[in-house]
Amino acid sequence: MIKTKSVYTPISRQRDGIRILVTRFRGRGLRKGRYDVWMPNLGPSERLLHSYHGGKLTWAKFSRQYRHELFLASPIDKVNRTIKNHGQKFTLRLLQALAKRGTITLMCHCAEDESNCHRHLLKKLLKSNI
Repeated sequence: MIKTKSVYTPISRQRDGIRILVTRFRGRGLRKGRYDVWMPNLGPSERLLHSYHGGKLTWAKFSRQYRHELFLASPIDKVNRTIKNHGQKFTLRLLQALAKRGTITLMCHCAEDESNCHRHLLKKLLKSNI
């Protein structure tokens, strides 16, 4: 099962399962006890986030570009001719496998009721075939 939450929402260890912070920045003053694992590579880039928050991108365009960023080839792809990393594909498949065995909760700094948040896009992507 995949859930989403704000990192500021009260912790429920039994219902939350593995709490995964999916932001590029951990945040000042955020205690490590608020999450179990930090995966900054699953957060939108700083450039993309600033463009959206600055009003330069619509939510639809942000969504497309965020998904594109997740699958960008990495420097590892450039030095390996046969085995490609394909961006975060392996990390995403790992999260899918964990979600089949238990609960994972994707977390970020947005408010709990924020509908335009990348954690919701990530959840939708994880529920699809990658």
